[in-house]
Amino acid sequence: MAAEIGKTLWTRREAMRGLSVLGVAAAAGWPSWPAGASEAGSALEQEDVLRFVNVAVGTGGHGHTYPGATVPFGMVQLSPDTFNDDWDWCSGYHISDKSIMGFSHTHLSGTGCGDLLDFLVVPRTGDVRLEPGDRKLPGTGYRSSFSHTNEHAHPGYYSVLLDDTGIRAELTATEHAALHRYTFPASQSSHILIDLTHAYGKLPQSIEWCTVQQVGGDTILAGHATRAWGAGREMYAAFKFSRPFERIDFYLDGQLVPAPSVELRGKSLKAVAHFKTTAGEKILIKAGLSGVSAEGANKNLAAEIQGWDFEQVQHAAEDRWRQELNKIQIETTNLDQKKVFYSALYHTMVAPTLFDDVDGRYRGMDGKIHQLSKGQRNYTTFSLWDTYRAAHPLFTLIHPDRVPDMVNSLIRMAQESPAGMPVWPLQGKETGTMTGYHSAAVIAEACMKGFQGIDYAAAYTEMKKRAFDENYRGLGWYRSLGFIPCDLEEESVSKTLEYDYDDWSIAHVAHHLGDRTNAERLLGRSRNYHNYWDASTRFLRPKFKDGSWAVPFNPIEMGHSSKWRDYTESNAWQTTFGIQHDVTNYIQTLGGDAAFIERLDALFNQPSTLPSDAPPDIAGLVGQYAHGNEPSHHIAYLYAYAGVPEKTQERVHMLTTTMYSNAPDGMAGNEDCGQMSAWFVLSSIGFYSVDPVSTHYVFGTPLFERVTMNLGEGRELVFEARRATPESIYIQGVDFNAKSYSKSWFRHADVAQGGHFVFQLGSAPSPRFGKEKSARPVSSLTTAS
Repeated sequence: MAAEIGKTLWTRREAMRGLSVLGVAAAAGWPSWPAGASEAGSALEQEDVLRFVNVAVGTGGHGHTYPGATVPFGMVQLSPDTFNDDWDWCSGYHISDKSIMGFSHTHLSGTGCGDLLDFLVVPRTGDVRLEPGDRKLPGTGYRSSFSHTNEHAHPGYYSVLLDDTGIRAELTATEHAALHRYTFPASQSSHILIDLTHAYGKLPQSIEWCTVQQVGGDTILAGHATRAWGAGREMYAAFKFSRPFERIDFYLDGQLVPAPSVELRGKSLKAVAHFKTTAGEKILIKAGLSGVSAEGANKNLAAEIQGWDFEQVQHAAEDRWRQELNKIQIETTNLDQKKVFYSALYHTMVAPTLFDDVDGRYRGMDGKIHQLSKGQRNYTTFSLWDTYRAAHPLFTLIHPDRVPDMVNSLIRMAQESPAGMPVWPLQGKETGTMTGYHSAAVIAEACMKGFQGIDYAAAYTEMKKRAFDENYRGLGWYRSLGFIPCDLEEESVSKTLEYDYDDWSIAHVAHHLGDRTNAERLLGRSRNYHNYWDASTRFLRPKFKDGSWAVPFNPIEMGHSSKWRDYTESNAWQTTFGIQHDVTNYIQTLGGDAAFIERLDALFNQPSTLPSDAPPDIAGLVGQYAHGNEPSHHIAYLYAYAGVPEKTQERVHMLTTTMYSNAPDGMAGNEDCGQMSAWFVLSSIGFYSVDPVSTHYVFGTPLFERVTMNLGEGRELVFEARRATPESIYIQGVDFNAKSYSKSWFRHADVAQGGHFVFQLGSAPSPRFGKEKSARPVSSLTTAS
C-alpha cells in the first residue's frame, strides 16, 4: 500500500508538470515518461527544454555521472548513493545497482577518482541499522532495494521509491542548500539516520573526524573531514526538520551515547531522528552546506530556503536550468540527437562548482578562511587537464559572466596554495591529479579573449614561479635538457607536451603584460616536443637522460618498462598527435601535408589493440584514436591544418553520431566534469577549439539544421546548415554575416558580438573549400591571435 501511495503521488504531480524524466534505454528499466502523463501535452510542454535532458546519461558504462538534483554550477549535488568505493562508483552511483544506501549532498561528475558524498541521509522504518550492509544484499543493513521503474529525474529534481520500506524520496536543491521530502507509510518506527561517517572510500581511514550538535528540537549541526582524493577536505552542514523529533539518538563508534549538551566529536558519528508517521505523511529536511563552518551552513540555509514549499524550490531549480539550457537552441528533426545534445549541455554545467558562503567567506587552499569582495564568487572542482580543451572555451561563449569569477578563483588558489598553480583543485585541497598545470591555459585563454575584471598581473607572478623556478614533476629536466628523461620521471613524454602547452599559454600572458623577453623564451621552449620526434619510427618516443632512445619501443605500449608509464593515459600513437599549439610547424616536421595526412589516416585505421596494462581510460577506440579520453579530442580537427578539411568533416560526423547516445552508457569514457559533453556540444554545432589560447575555432561539420547561441546582452551567434540531401556532411562553402567566408576556421573576436554562419553542405567533398594555405587554420609560434 505504501508503495502504491508513492506511485500515485508521483503520477498526479508529474502529469501536471508534463516534464520528461529519465528517458533512457529500455534495457535499463527506466521509463521515458511518468506513468499517467500524456506524450501529447501542450505545445509549450513539448518545447520545454527540460524534456530533452536525460540526466541518466553517463550513469552506466564508465561515465561516472550521478542522477540527482542540483542547480547550474551549484555547491549542492543531492543524489542517491548506491556504493561509495571502487572506480565505477566515483560519483557514488551506478545504474547496474539495485539498492540505495541513502542520499548524500555532494557528488563528482564523471571523474576518474572518487571523493565527496558528504552527509548521507537515510529514511527508514523498522529497526535502526547503523551500517549500510552489502550492496547486493540490502537486508543486511540500512540500504534499500529499488527499481529504476520507480526512479524519476530531470534537471533540479530526483525521486525514487524505496522498496523495502515503501518510502518515497524526493530531492531538489538551491546553490548552497538541499531540500528532501520523504513520504512515509503509517509506522510507529519511522526514523531518519544521518550518517556523518559516510564518505567515499573504505572506513575508517576515509574519515579524520566528525562533529554533531543538536540545536532545539528540530535542528542538527554537523561537520566532518575526509581523507579520500582531497585529503583533509572539510565540509559542514545544518539540517532542519519540518517537524520536531519525537526523540533523537546519537551513536559514537556504534554505541548509543547521551545527547550532548555541546558538540559531540569522534571518528564515527551517526544521528537518528525518530518519528511516528501516518500513511502518506511527509517529513521534509532542509540542509545547508558550507566549507567554512556549521554556522555558515546554517546561514546559507536560512538565506536560500525560508519555508517548506518543496514545489517552490523545485520549480525555481527547474527554471534556473531552463534559463541556462536555453542559451543554446537547436533545430532538428532528430529527437534522439536533440536529447543527446541537451543531456550533454546539462553535464557541462554541473562543474566547476561554487565553494563559498552567502556572506562571501570561503575556505582557501591554505586551509584558512578568506573573505571575497562584494559580488565575487569562488569556484572549485576544476578538472583542468580535461576541461581546458572544450568546456572552458564553451564557457567563454555562453557563460561570459562566470568566466572572471572562475579565473579569479584559480588565481587565488595559486596565491593561497602551498602547491602553487592549480592542477586539479577540490574544495580547498590540491589533488595534484594529472599532468601539466592547465590553470595556466584557462587563465591565458581568458586573457587573450579580452575578459576584464581579472588580475592577470597577479596570475603572471604565480605562473612565472612554476615556469621558471619550481622543480615540479620533471620541470627542472624540461628546462635544462629540453626534454624529461624517462629513466628519471614517469610519464615523461606526456609531461613534456603538457609543459609545452603551459609555456605557450604563459607566453601569451607575458606578451599581454609587455614582458617580451620571457614571452619569446617561453615560446621557444614550447617546442620542446620536437626533442622526442624520432624520424625512423615516426613517433614521439621517450628518451633516457643520455639522449638515447628508450628501448624496447612499441607504439601501442604505455612505456618502455614496467616501472612506470612514459605516456599519460595514452600511448605513442595518441601522443604523437598531442600537439595543439604548433600544428603548422609540426606538419613540416612530419614531412609536409601528404606525410602528415598519411600518418593521421594510419592512426584512425590501425587495429584497436591495446596491451593488458592499458588503463581503462583509453576507450572509444577508432583505430588507435581514443575518443573516451581527452588527449585525442582535438585530433580529428588536425586534418584541416593540412588542407583536407573534408577528412575532419568525415571523422567528426562519425564521432558525433557513434560515440554518444541517449542511454546510461551513452558516452565512450569518463564524463570528466563536462569535457566529454563539451566536445559533443561544440562539435555538433560545427566547430572546436583545438588550441584554446590562440582563441581560434576550427570548423568541423554541423549536425543540426540550425543552432542559435545566446552570448548574452542580446548577442546571438547562429550556425545554419543548408544540405543538398539529408546525408550531406561536406562543407561546399560558408557565408558569414551574408558575405562569403573562405576560411576553415574563425577567431573568437570575429563572433564575440554575435554573427550568422551559413554552411552549404554537399554529399561529396569540396575540391576548393579550405584547400588554400590562406584558408587553413593558423597555428604557429606567434602571440598574434
